[in-house]
Amino acid sequence: MKLNDKTIASMRLAKVFRENTDCVNCIDFAHNGENMISSSSDDSIVLYCCMEGKPKRTLYSKKYGCDLLQYTHAPNAIIYSSNKIDDQIRYLSLYDNKFLRYFPGHTKRVVSLRMSPIDDTFISASLDKTIRLWDLRSPNCQGLMHLSSRPVVSYDPEGLIFGVGLDSKQIKLYDLRSFDKGPFSTFFIRPDIGKLEWTSMKFSPDGKSIILSTSGPVIKLVDAFQGNELHNLNGRVNTNELMLEASFTPDSQYVISGAENGLVHMWAVDDGRKVAILDGGHPGASRCIQFNPRYMMMATACNNVGFWLPSIED
Repeated sequence: MKLNDKTIASMRLAKVFRENTDCVNCIDFAHNGENMISSSSDDSIVLYCCMEGKPKRTLYSKKYGCDLLQYTHAPNAIIYSSNKIDDQIRYLSLYDNKFLRYFPGHTKRVVSLRMSPIDDTFISASLDKTIRLWDLRSPNCQGLMHLSSRPVVSYDPEGLIFGVGLDSKQIKLYDLRSFDKGPFSTFFIRPDIGKLEWTSMKFSPDGKSIILSTSGPVIKLVDAFQGNELHNLNGRVNTNELMLEASFTPDSQYVISGAENGLVHMWAVDDGRKVAILDGGHPGASRCIQFNPRYMMMATACNNVGFWLPSIED
């Protein structure tokens, strides 16, 4: 089955999981698409089996809390940021629930955490206005950048470049092999009315475009090569300035996002048109949303986690 307007608009909630007692902060699919993890403000990390459509295991991080998380390239290990005690990043084995390493350095909350798509390095950005580059094999920071404001960061799909969003008005692109020499390209993005803050940044899987999710209803779609603003994707409700995730579908043809009222919005990348607005019955804001990288399914989360499947065959 291929994604098109008809199939993506036919996505329907297939299963709802009520494993959490507080809002889900982050979700991430394993690279093979067979499993998914979620973190919650109730200090739990839940592992889901996508093939069987059920939760497999719940781990707890009651001392440190858990905020952002990412699968590493090992199917049974993750990294995650804390929201209690300190702002360290932790490397956790899901197999035996043991910490493999700690990554100290940030002095305020981590707001972006991205694993490299090609190796065991990762990047983090914090409210302390720094970006740190790490290697899973060492607790020491491999690179440090001091910036003028809260940054958002993301790797390109080839893992050779990382982008930094700054001041909610410029994107800087760095070569990982020579990032200390400064950005090789800088794009200036027209600021929005109301001074919306950029809350996340993602490259499309084909590397051609970038989405910038904001603290308001707007998602900005930008050309990754020239920095041209392609479309403003509007319509989602976000009056309380929540950090609502926006994601690309694996074919890079659609952008999906949740909303404060629990709805799910879908836009076409080519012309920015709204393809669908779906209601999965989320009682709270649908903060997290991602499409499975290998299988025709989507996941959304408020306090509950929902798995979505297409309701038609194409």
